Amino acid sequence: MRVPSRNKRGLFIFGLLTVVVLMLVICLLNLKAVTNEPDFLIGISQPNLNEPRQMMMNNEIRKEAEKHKNVRLIFTDAAENSEKQIHDVQKLMNYGIDLLIISLNDSEKLTPIVTEVYKNIPVIVLGRGVTGYDYSLFIGSDNLSIGKKSGKLASDLLAGTSSEIVEIKGSIHSKSVEETSHGFQDYLSRTPSIKIAQVIDGEWRRDLAEDELKRILPSNPGIRLVFAHSDAMALGAHRAIEALGLPSVPIIGIDGLDTENGGFDLVKQGVLSGTVTSPTGGRESIQYAMDIMNREKVIPKKIILRSHLITRKNVDQVEAANEQNDRQPPNTGLDVSTKKIKLGVAIVGSESSWRAANTESIKNAAGQDVGIDLMMQNAEGSQDKQIEIIRRFIQQKVDVIAFTPIVETGWEQVLTETKAAGIPVILTDRKVKVEDDSLWTTFIGSDFVEEGRRAARWLVEHKAADSGVTNVLELQGTAGSAPAIERKQGFEEVLSLSSGFRVLDSEIGDFTYESGQALMSKAISLGKIPQVVFAHNDDMALGAIKAIEKAGLKPGKEIVVLSVDATKLAFQAMQAGKLNMSVECNPLLGPQIIKAVKDLAAGKEIPVNIITAEGIFSQDTAKRDISTRKY
Repeated sequence: MRVPSRNKRGLFIFGLLTVVVLMLVICLLNLKAVTNEPDFLIGISQPNLNEPRQMMMNNEIRKEAEKHKNVRLIFTDAAENSEKQIHDVQKLMNYGIDLLIISLNDSEKLTPIVTEVYKNIPVIVLGRGVTGYDYSLFIGSDNLSIGKKSGKLASDLLAGTSSEIVEIKGSIHSKSVEETSHGFQDYLSRTPSIKIAQVIDGEWRRDLAEDELKRILPSNPGIRLVFAHSDAMALGAHRAIEALGLPSVPIIGIDGLDTENGGFDLVKQGVLSGTVTSPTGGRESIQYAMDIMNREKVIPKKIILRSHLITRKNVDQVEAANEQNDRQPPNTGLDVSTKKIKLGVAIVGSESSWRAANTESIKNAAGQDVGIDLMMQNAEGSQDKQIEIIRRFIQQKVDVIAFTPIVETGWEQVLTETKAAGIPVILTDRKVKVEDDSLWTTFIGSDFVEEGRRAARWLVEHKAADSGVTNVLELQGTAGSAPAIERKQGFEEVLSLSSGFRVLDSEIGDFTYESGQALMSKAISLGKIPQVVFAHNDDMALGAIKAIEKAGLKPGKEIVVLSVDATKLAFQAMQAGKLNMSVECNPLLGPQIIKAVKDLAAGKEIPVNIITAEGIFSQDTAKRDISTRKY
């Protein structure tokens, strides 16, 4: 049968159109592959774009984002107006951003909008923290340490002579400014002859710092040093002194930006006597943003970046080191040519179920990485034995040492020996108190102060309706240990803001079930029966619960019991109605320790503090959440 020519033409046209459509689809797919259309849209909300620090932060964000072809950025400038920044964030949400990076103009005013955004998308907070825990990651500096470094430099420059200082703060009501000032004053308190005679609110502005100094210096001839909370304000101080024709006065700044008229440049010029670096976190914010959006498993809750002191004595050396680092990775003391990295771990002991989970986590993480040769020894609760183990690791020439210090003090000598041997030290779970913070490389663990605060906030929220004063018995952990000191600090800091609570007694235990039971029994026998017990870990809380029951009382009802750790045993106690709440202290630090070890081997400068993500659990959710507990 013959096909009509009209039908042939129709079939030919249909076939031709099909081929054209297919070719267009292929071209579009190829075009998308070539152009790498953005998979992630990141919003960056800045408080202003006129401060050198904020400009540097944006440059770092852009530069790091350029390494990822599937990322697009949207920047907003709040012009130092908190209401505008709130509006900016809402506008970014309407654009459909996948993640928000925000540097806050005012922590208190911006906290509610950050909390709201966090319900829907990840949020990375830079520089100034929000109140509470409603964010994905905080990246900042150790302001207390920066203040102490500045205080030490001031003390060295004044050489113990009787002197008066002007302190120029960035913003009088900023928490970060308060921390920096506290660190500065704390160090200067060792030299009573040095006094802070004047404090100026410079509002981070060079011109305002200059004007204020011009106003006060003529009537304060005893001023011998100026400490400014930013390099820009420090430059303003220098210009004021020059304009008044006064003798040269040492000036210290903060930021250490490597830009024209940045702190680094000003020290080189001789304008500043020194500056302390305060990293912006811009580069790190994009690195962690990609990890978050790619659903990486090991995401901390906070990272605190290391600061460095730059003076006229070391500025050339630092510049040479930076140029060398740009050409090749820095020498970290690790022999990266070896097949395996030797990791020596001195664990503190086996005093609790938390510690057992922590030890197992390190073993598992190291065992899953063929590049790690793990050497682990148990100090069995003895600081002397732990020091012996560390010295043995030095003799065995391990590449990295990780340990949990039993107490905060008494580590200077052995850490000086590890530094001399070129071995980086990772502190886990607990910190040390040493004058020279370069003796250790990083801390990986929890924010113990925040754990105490979170327990207290929960208590205030759930007992606020009670009339009269609520008496609290606090059961501390090991005397002199960082968790005991800092959980107590955070807990009592929040309770001090409420007149409805009183810490009846604060007894020292040792993080064991037995000590919790003994301390609670003692309190009951002395007639000190509280309405609330706050134990610094689950084991002591469970021991206290046993003592309460032996006395014929009902834990969880007649006496509210709070703890820290959130282990499975705690969940079982919450399910039984005997424990009211437990703040999580995550022991599963192994993956983050191994990541830090490998970053060191790769020549990276890692954060000085890496704080784990943690939650709060109560009786209301214990039954649902117990199935997810791994310890």
